[in-house]
Amino acid sequence: MTEITTLKELKKSGYQYRTVKEELRTNLINRLRDKKAEFAGIIGYDETVIPELETAILSRHNILLLGLRGQAKTRIARLMVYLLDEYVPYVAGSELFDDPLHPISWYARNEIETKGDDTPIAWLHRSERYTEKLATPDVTVADLVGDVDPIKAATLKLTYNDERVIHFGLIPRAHRGIFVINELPDLQARIQVALFNMLQEKDIQIRGFKLRLPLDIQFVFTANPEDYTNRGSIVTPLKDRIESQILTHYPKTIDIARKITFQEARITPEQREAIEVDGLLKDLVEQVAFEARDSEFIDQKSGVSARLTISAYENLVSAAERRMFVAGQKKTVARLSDFIGIIPAITGKIELVYEGELEGPVHVAHRLIGGAIKTLFTQYFPHPEKAKKAKTDSPYESIIEWFNLGQRLELTDELTDSQYKKALMEVPDLNGLVKQLHPKLAESQRLLLMEFVLHGLAEYSQLNKTYLHGGISFSDMFNSLFDGDFDDDEGFDDE
Repeated sequence: MTEITTLKELKKSGYQYRTVKEELRTNLINRLRDKKAEFAGIIGYDETVIPELETAILSRHNILLLGLRGQAKTRIARLMVYLLDEYVPYVAGSELFDDPLHPISWYARNEIETKGDDTPIAWLHRSERYTEKLATPDVTVADLVGDVDPIKAATLKLTYNDERVIHFGLIPRAHRGIFVINELPDLQARIQVALFNMLQEKDIQIRGFKLRLPLDIQFVFTANPEDYTNRGSIVTPLKDRIESQILTHYPKTIDIARKITFQEARITPEQREAIEVDGLLKDLVEQVAFEARDSEFIDQKSGVSARLTISAYENLVSAAERRMFVAGQKKTVARLSDFIGIIPAITGKIELVYEGELEGPVHVAHRLIGGAIKTLFTQYFPHPEKAKKAKTDSPYESIIEWFNLGQRLELTDELTDSQYKKALMEVPDLNGLVKQLHPKLAESQRLLLMEFVLHGLAEYSQLNKTYLHGGISFSDMFNSLFDGDFDDDEGFDDE
């Protein structure tokens, strides 16, 4: 088909005009029948968002994707392009990419009227039929719809009554394609009003022109819930004209969250080769986000983006890599103490409420990491508080007793893997506890669980954990009260 170059050849080929919504609908039906309907890279929406999206496309609706930040709203909109035909014909030279059998602009109509079947035809790839605009308060009607161009009028020696003096905005230029407006509530109310006619009557009005362009556009809007932002909201009449509103959500399980993180995380081949990251650490990274979405210190209306775990995982790998270089090693295994490195990824992606501001972002980040450790700890080991109250001896008794005798364990960035192992082995019965409960682990996994035991006991107030410059120190819970850090009840070093 793309070898066709004139209107006569196009008519002979049997080509028929279809609106963009009919095109999306037909191609989706074919994919559903072939069981090939999928939105590549969208994970966790198979039973929720995707069926609703497909229903909206089959209904030929304009779509509003409503959800908190980091829920793949824009990515979903961009993937809709693949439901378009690979190529469509248009009148060559037309700035609105007019369909040859259904021209709407003055230029296309004039070309067909003067040249007839010899009208030149060009072909437009689907990748060029996608237009995206981020809504900001400074967006004008002229940006989206268009305005009179006095320079064009002077150059062509035309009056302002002539259609040719109009400079079309983004929306008319998206004719026969998909037009996406991100963060719709940020668009001023008077600009949102300008969209009314385009959604309902399918035409536009530019200043005083009596112009009716039957635009053919699939509109997709994205927005955060109205009560989240004080920058603005979607005006009710506009929301009424958007036929389908689809609610997005965060991953519902750690497994789904892990798949998203590993798909999006930018880990270099060198890092993959040199840094081993155990599944426990991967789960902990995801659990941090789950803890944040339930935290009283974080504004839940703002949301906790999936980008938090993506950035946190990248930082975890990089923290282990940095430690590897400092220790002069060629390979290493990520440790729980490397979680200090993910704090910048957390503090930059959470919106704190008043209580959180009083705590401080770093303290909140430490609480989230601690909460994640506490949540997952009982999946691997007995509950420390229940074990302490049980009639039988606690499996942690000898470990805690060792610290009660005044011993201290420091796990710093400077420790090589062999020194890290030696330090953990000094704690009596720690290795035996892990071996007893998890006998079939590799050495690197066993060492990680040994450190996990210490972190877990600290979170359950059986040991004291102090953050050092480039490391973590474990000590007796009681003696730590006399260390002098009375102004910092969490034991964090703010410096």
